[in-house]
Order: sequence, then structure tokens, then C-alpha cells
Amino acid sequence: MRSLHLATAEDLPKLLPLVASFHAHQGFDTTEEHQQNAILPLLEGSPHGAVWLIGPRRAPVGYVVVSFGWSVEFGGLDAMVDELFIRSAVRNRGMGSEALDGLAKALKEGGIRALHLEAKRSDDTLHKFYARARFQSRDDYVLMSRVL
Repeated sequence: MRSLHLATAEDLPKLLPLVASFHAHQGFDTTEEHQQNAILPLLEGSPHGAVWLIGPRRAPVGYVVVSFGWSVEFGGLDAMVDELFIRSAVRNRGMGSEALDGLAKALKEGGIRALHLEAKRSDDTLHKFYARARFQSRDDYVLMSRVL
């Protein structure tokens, strides 16, 4: 896929402004240091996740972060879309859909059995976008978190 590139440590300077934009957009109270410390291990080959740049590698317009886990229910490795961001100026051009499709195909080829994500309950536009990308709500389930 031309518009999805696995990011490396060399991509950090291009990636951090995108992460900062996403965190500001979402209202996350994170610092630049926090963002860098969270992203850098994934760029350096951590087995717990990976980051892909969306758009041209030299001037990406977005990114997607995936973390990896194990699911007995799904029969093996699974993955969670932790963050997905496309710059507002280039949204609604199909890049997010193309990125999710390419990502799903690559992860499936790599042995991942299921891809999960979370969406704000009140964001109908986001729910429609994810539904078009063939994600289904699991109505009997709620993602719950405990910050440690």
C-alpha cells in the first residue's frame, strides 16, 4: 500500500507534531515528553506495538498506532488501534479508510486474528466511518479501563 508506511525512529520528528495535534484535538492532557516516551519504543522495535505513517513518508498527513495482545476468544494474536489521526485539512478523502483496510490486510497476513478499536459513544460520524471499514460494535461489551 503506497499510503501506509511502517514508522521507524527516523520518522519521530515528522510523527510527534501529528501526535501532538491528535492529543490536543482529543483534549488529552499529555506533554511533548510523554508523547515522545510513549511513541519512541514502538519506533525502535518494541514487540508490543507499531506505528504507521499515513500519506507520503516524507510529509505524512496522519498516523495509526496499533498495540498487540493475545485473545483466547479470537484464537491467538489480536491488535488494538490505539490512535488513528488524519490532519483535518485532508480528511474525508478516503485516506483513513485506505489505511485501515491496508493495515487489516497486513495484520491478517502477519497472523493477527482480530483488530479492535474504541470510539466515543456520542460520535456518530466516527461510528459510521468505522462501520464502513467493517468494524462492528459489540453491543453486549463495554471497554473498561483502570489506570495504574
